Amino acid sequence: MTDKKKSVKSTNNHDQNDHIFNNRDQQITELTEALQRERADSINLRRQYETNLANARTLSLSSAVRELLPAIDSLERSLKHVPDDLKDHDYVKGIQAVLKQFERSFDKLGIKKIPSVGQLFDPRFHEAVHMDDSLNGNREIVSEELQSGYMLGDDVIRHAMVNVKLEN
Repeated sequence: MTDKKKSVKSTNNHDQNDHIFNNRDQQITELTEALQRERADSINLRRQYETNLANARTLSLSSAVRELLPAIDSLERSLKHVPDDLKDHDYVKGIQAVLKQFERSFDKLGIKKIPSVGQLFDPRFHEAVHMDDSLNGNREIVSEELQSGYMLGDDVIRHAMVNVKLEN
């Protein structure tokens, strides 16, 4: 073969090799980008799953607590109506101990009572049953709690039922 033919053939081989390498580089880039998208999708899916799981836990805990609240309310009401001569009776102390157990359990679960009496009325946390507007004022203050309200984190499980009065 002549040098010219060898040179042309060598150039053709070189061009083919460049094309093959460029094609491989393009494929590697495309596959790398696809892998990165799949990884991002996987991370987003995992985050969404964790969020959904946390929401389900909160919802189920709130639901369970909502079922217990009427019993707790009954115990609290019974303690409000104990005659003075029975205040130190063991039976009354037992009811107080049960309520304290509920409070400790709720605390461990992250459930908090909504502060009411003496607080500014806030419709996000309080449900006004009665408004005493006999006094003149511009601030709505909770004067009495009729039923305790509870929160789990930032979510209200049950609003506190309250009486409200106006104060300056």
